[in-house]
Amino acid sequence: MNIGVGNRMPLVKWNTRVRDETVEGDNPYRWESLTTADVFKDKRVVLFSLPGAFTPTCTTKQLPGFESLYDDFIESGVDEIYCMSVNDSFVMNAWSRWANIKNVKVIPDGSGEFTSAISMLVDKGNLTFGQRSWRFAMLCNDGVIEQSWIEPGMCDNAQDDPYGETAPEKILEYIQLESPLAKGRELQLTLFEGLDSKDKMS
Repeated sequence: MNIGVGNRMPLVKWNTRVRDETVEGDNPYRWESLTTADVFKDKRVVLFSLPGAFTPTCTTKQLPGFESLYDDFIESGVDEIYCMSVNDSFVMNAWSRWANIKNVKVIPDGSGEFTSAISMLVDKGNLTFGQRSWRFAMLCNDGVIEQSWIEPGMCDNAQDDPYGETAPEKILEYIQLESPLAKGRELQLTLFEGLDSKDKMS
């Protein structure tokens, strides 16, 4: 499949490391499975995926950008924001802690299974990265893609790392102004204001 509008998320399971204070020792974490149903079912979710944890654009712009706008996304009808990369859970957790991320949740697509299933896996062997995700984002409603964004020039061994289409500001603007939910609210407001005007005239 691809990340076209109307497509449903594939069924995939990720292995994550979660903190558990009942675990004794210096490393109080345990393995916990996370599925696409856990992430998407009965929720309106923004998921953005990037080439790698700790890489420059991902670290200085995209991840902190979504974190800083988190409250605006929630107020605009989004339930959760997830950041995904083809990295293991140890790396994703360390990156999130290092970047002081409190709200955006990270998903480790370590084997690239999910990214491959939605046709967004590319070879970055020219950077000795191996298989990684092309930069994309999507807005999903109960597991169905409502809108998607893909950076231009997707290919194996790309010489650059485009960033702009998946910027959090652009996605938030769509959700607030262009999404079906936003247009529905605008219509409701228009009808309400129309009724209010009639009441004033009567």
